[in-house]
Amino acid sequence: MGIKVTKMQGCGNDFVILLHSEYEKGVKGEKWKNMSDAAKKLCDRNFGVGADGLIIPNTNTEGADIGWFFYNSDGSTAQMCGNGMRCFARYVYDKKIIKKKNFTVKTLAGIITPEILKNGTVKVNMSKPVLEPEKIPFIPNNNLNYKISVKDRIFEGNAVSMGNPHFIIFIKEDEDLLSLAKEYGPVIETSAEFPEKTNVEFVHIRSYKKMDLRVWERGCGITLACGTGACAAVVAGILNGYTENSVDVQLLGGTVHIEWNGSKENPNEDVYMSGPAEYSFDADLLL
Repeated sequence: MGIKVTKMQGCGNDFVILLHSEYEKGVKGEKWKNMSDAAKKLCDRNFGVGADGLIIPNTNTEGADIGWFFYNSDGSTAQMCGNGMRCFARYVYDKKIIKKKNFTVKTLAGIITPEILKNGTVKVNMSKPVLEPEKIPFIPNNNLNYKISVKDRIFEGNAVSMGNPHFIIFIKEDEDLLSLAKEYGPVIETSAEFPEKTNVEFVHIRSYKKMDLRVWERGCGITLACGTGACAAVVAGILNGYTENSVDVQLLGGTVHIEWNGSKENPNEDVYMSGPAEYSFDADLLL
C-alpha cells in the first residue's frame, strides 16, 4: 500500500499533510528514516508531491487540543507557519480530528488558536509579536530601523518574531520587490545578525490599509505567501507609523487580512490573521 497524503494551499503557500499513522507506515516500511527525510522527499517538486512544507497532526499533545509537527521543504523544522496553520486547522476540523471550530494548537512557537469561519476561511490568533532582540533572536540591540549592508546595498529593516524570525524591509522606491527578495533574501537570511537565520520580507506601503509583500522564506526560498511574514510586516508598519491597525497584505498568491491593536507604548497585544485555506488533492503515493 502507498502513503495517503492531502495537498492544501493558502494563498499559494502549499503543504503536504500527512497523518501520523501514515508517517509511521513510512518509517516501518523504510520509505524514509525520519521526519526530516520525509519532508525532503514529499516536498520535492520533481520527485515527490511538491510543497513548501510538511505538516503532521499530533494528537498526543498536552496543554492544547492538538499539536503539529511542521517541516520546511529542506527538512528543517519551523516554529510556526501562518498559512500552514490555516490549512492545518481546516484539515483537522474537516477530518473530524477536532470537532469544534475554535481550538488550540501546540507549536514550537507556543499555543496558537485558529477559528474556522462560516465562509470557509480561517482566522488565527497568531499570539503576540516578539520585539526583544535576544528573543527574536537578533544580535544587535536595536531591532527597529536597523541598517544592514548586503552586497552593493544598505537596507534599513525591522527584526520581528512571530514565533519565527523576520526581517522586514520597507522599500520606498518603485523597485520590483520579487527581484529584491531573490537577490538579497538569501544573503540576509544567513547574515551574522540572525543566529537562527531569518525570513526576509520586502514591502511596499500602498496606503494606511494596504501593503504589498514579497518574501524569501528561511528554509524554503521564494514562496507565494508567508502568513507569519505578513503579520510581522504589519506589526513593523504600525510601529513605524506607516499603517493603521487593520491591513490587507497582498502576496504573490493572494491576500490575507492582519489586525493588531498594539503600538510602541503597548506592544503586548495579539495579532490576528484571516485568509483562505483550500484543498488541492488527495493522493495515495507509492514512494
